[in-house]
Amino acid sequence: MSELRTGREDEAFTYRGYELEELQEMSLEEVAELLPARQRRTITRGLSTEHEKLLAEARDAEPEQTADDPIRTHLRDMPVVPEFVGLTFAVYTGQSFERVKVEPEMLGHYLGEFQQTRTQVEHGQAGIGATRSSKFVPLK
Repeated sequence: MSELRTGREDEAFTYRGYELEELQEMSLEEVAELLPARQRRTITRGLSTEHEKLLAEARDAEPEQTADDPIRTHLRDMPVVPEFVGLTFAVYTGQSFERVKVEPEMLGHYLGEFQQTRTQVEHGQAGIGATRSSKFVPLK
């Protein structure tokens, strides 16, 4: 019996024709040329000091170290660059820090795209000021 294969298991990851190792050896300006327009603009206009600090912290970190102790950040607007692949970040959602493990497929996106800031709304009973029809909820 033959296995069902999708064809992606044995292929190496490529981004716009470059393999991950090649991307990691490139400078930030060279990588920026490959990114989508919005992320490219963010990098070419110059990263803020906070963004530079996060980038430096990521370059110093090792994947095994960040799995236990992730890099905490409020910078949801930081583009995912090749240096981030394999690292774990704790991205702030407005209430708490949620873990994000960066995969190669996340290149060209922002860190904040991988953690939602809004939760599912669960409405309670109708209260004071409700409409006439919804006021009359039977009491137990």
